[in-house]
Amino acid sequence: MSKNFNPIIVVAGEPKSVFLELFFKSYKSFKKNPLILIANKKLLIDQLKLLKFKRSIKILNDKKKLNYNNLNNKNINLIDIPLNYRNLNLIKIKDANKYIKKSFDKAFELLNKNNKLKLLNGPIIKENFLGKKHLGITEYLGKKYNVTNKVVMLIHNQKLSVSPLTTHIPLKYVSKNISKKKIINHVQEINKFFKKRLNRKPSFAITGLNPHCESIHKFNEDDKVIKPAINFLKKKRYKIFGPYPADTLFMKKNIKRYDVVIGMYHDQVLTPMKTIYEFDAINVTLGLPFVRVSPDHGPNLRMFGKNKSNPKSLVKSIKFLTH
Repeated sequence: MSKNFNPIIVVAGEPKSVFLELFFKSYKSFKKNPLILIANKKLLIDQLKLLKFKRSIKILNDKKKLNYNNLNNKNINLIDIPLNYRNLNLIKIKDANKYIKKSFDKAFELLNKNNKLKLLNGPIIKENFLGKKHLGITEYLGKKYNVTNKVVMLIHNQKLSVSPLTTHIPLKYVSKNISKKKIINHVQEINKFFKKRLNRKPSFAITGLNPHCESIHKFNEDDKVIKPAINFLKKKRYKIFGPYPADTLFMKKNIKRYDVVIGMYHDQVLTPMKTIYEFDAINVTLGLPFVRVSPDHGPNLRMFGKNKSNPKSLVKSIKFLTH
């Protein structure tokens, strides 16, 4: 199979979200690899009518072996997943969860047959679908493929990427979930990504955990955990610096020196990243046996059906997967 015909598997995700709106808006810009959308046909048609879009749909028979070479993006290539609902605004949580799980299961089935395929998923409501079993889709995928301790969340922009060492956990648990081993794995996985995808060796900045990298307690994570990890990686010839106080690291004169910032917790790096670049970034999961990305935004239920959402992050995600 040629590179151009390695399709992108698209899991639409939460049935009531802005994702399909963004998909419809940006579909004509997808010129290269064919997209296979995993979603519900009725949901697709209802949202097309609601948003006043016109797109032709080609239903794929996934019961037989799919011939990817015959696919193109003139139509929406759809694998139809059952979803029980009557009204777009009255989709029950249990029905949405069943639909999302079946959608991911179908994607896994296709990916397991051919790991050259790439995965893009729309957002989901974490507390509904994942509950307390997984912190996020990154961890959900890591568990599915038995690489829980290897997966890395990377929010990627051409000018700057950031990665939180811990993801969706309460702040009171962060200090217990950082380790020298975890920092080393993060740097190694991101370095591999940059060398393979971007053909260059990145420069890393590592934040401290505590304000100003100082602590009033005897055990200071910045000295006892973060610095030893940095020193180990320096000896392995990684371009790595820190730990730096997070409150000044993202100032223009400082941040321009680095390609990647690894922070100790989610909002420590995602807040400045989104302040600087807004939706001009994508979420990449590293450490999986296939490439997985998602747009860097949530379901945005308040904007559902209003046709006012910005597809920039989705377009960036697709472009990333086709290069």
